[in-house]
Amino acid sequence: MQRRTTIELAVPAGEAPAILRSALDLDADLRGPLPGDVHAEVRATVLPTPSGCRVSVLAEQSLTVPFFGPLFRLVDRYALRRGLRHAVLAIRAAVDGTAPPEPIRPSPVSPPAPFDEAQIDFLATAAMCAAIASFGAALFGQNGDAIARSFDVSDAGLGTALAITRIGVLMSLVAAVAADRVGRRRVILWSVLMVGVANAVSGLAPSFGIFTGSQLVLRAAVNSALVVGGIAVVEQAPDGARAWAVAMLSLAAGAGFALAVILLPLADGGPDTWRIAFGISALSLLLVPTVRRRLPETARFRRVAGDDRAPLRLREIFDPAYGRRFLLLATIGFLTSMFSAPSAQLTNRYLADERGFSASGIAALRGVTNGIPGVVGILLAGRLAESRGRRPVAIVSLLLGTALTMAFFLVGGPLLWVASTLAIVAAASSTLTIGTMDAEMFPTEVRGSSNGLMLVASVAGSAVGLLAAGWLSHPLGGLGRAIALCGLGPLIAAVFLIGRLPESAHRALDEVSPSEVEPGPATTG
Repeated sequence: MQRRTTIELAVPAGEAPAILRSALDLDADLRGPLPGDVHAEVRATVLPTPSGCRVSVLAEQSLTVPFFGPLFRLVDRYALRRGLRHAVLAIRAAVDGTAPPEPIRPSPVSPPAPFDEAQIDFLATAAMCAAIASFGAALFGQNGDAIARSFDVSDAGLGTALAITRIGVLMSLVAAVAADRVGRRRVILWSVLMVGVANAVSGLAPSFGIFTGSQLVLRAAVNSALVVGGIAVVEQAPDGARAWAVAMLSLAAGAGFALAVILLPLADGGPDTWRIAFGISALSLLLVPTVRRRLPETARFRRVAGDDRAPLRLREIFDPAYGRRFLLLATIGFLTSMFSAPSAQLTNRYLADERGFSASGIAALRGVTNGIPGVVGILLAGRLAESRGRRPVAIVSLLLGTALTMAFFLVGGPLLWVASTLAIVAAASSTLTIGTMDAEMFPTEVRGSSNGLMLVASVAGSAVGLLAAGWLSHPLGGLGRAIALCGLGPLIAAVFLIGRLPESAHRALDEVSPSEVEPGPATTG
């Protein structure tokens, strides 16, 4: 993608190159980085005119983003226009001898550190996998009320089924450990494949038991895809942009969730029309061959494994160097999931039963309050976690997000909309920042296994929260109060635990969690 502008300067053509090099930090060929974008290039050409010279400034963005190209072309157009405007101001200031313009603040969507073409391709492909997994995972929670009516299941039965699906974490643990043995790529591919298969079975399920069993498999596949996918993008991202890479993965996952919300009105069409959305998820199987071609193994895993499979080193997770980190992160995951699971999975049931929302009304509420605010929260966290540090961003956002989400389940009327909007901004920030630290705190050879074990802790917290919300809804006088009570867990994590973790921002990944394995002989990079 290119964009060009031309300016007239009242200086001799022979003097213009030196001015341009000084104003725009260009090399001898009048080439250099475009202001405000680490990937775009600016090139200048000088032509003499009777009154001085004419300078043509070309801004070019040559990187292409697979799967999400149309979205990023919009971002690139904005970046090129903004960069060219700044370049023109800088040139005129240099000619006039005035102060140069203030540096452009980086766009939240633009990476804070340069990615090469292979890294961009890897991130986009992993993000597509995350979108597929997130969409498939969201369907049960979003259509829970319609599914419960279709199979004539009570609140307690629905909560129990949601908790049972969390048992799939045991299969996820096997997959996460396998990611340290056979690689990230194979686990991600198999996980995406199983998402499509499991939701195909769910959409055709003749009984609630079969539906629950297929969702158990789905939950295992989704957890594996998201956890190992997050590890993979952290390993492939350049230092200084790891949190941003996780933010892009989270945006793609959010898009998958949003699609599930958009399809929610299908549930109003009849007692079994919720099955259509599950059938759409099953169509993701058609993308598996493309993903397989575009997703390589991470360079860090290849260095550890060499030509062969990597040996398992599970004891390293619990040694003095990493054992304390694991205990802290596992406890944080348990406490936060105690609240995040019921608040995510049972919100639609709460809105329908206690606030009188229809399926279309729920879709409108969640679309308005979760869509753009969620994107804002992810982009904000991706930028702040790199510039301000992981720990302060995680603590503040977790406190705010939990308090606001608790308010959402305790109030009605306009405040319900306000609380939901603000809560999603903060919750998205805390989820992204903590998730980045999960991947950063352990070395390559046990990064999958450690995150798998932490996932077990998180899913245990999810099961406890779902069971508590389901069974306490009647004694406490409503599902909303029961869910709000579960918010005490993340408040404890924010106040007492996160601050005890080491800060990983502004440090190379190998410095944060150095590998204890000699690099394999076959590969480099």
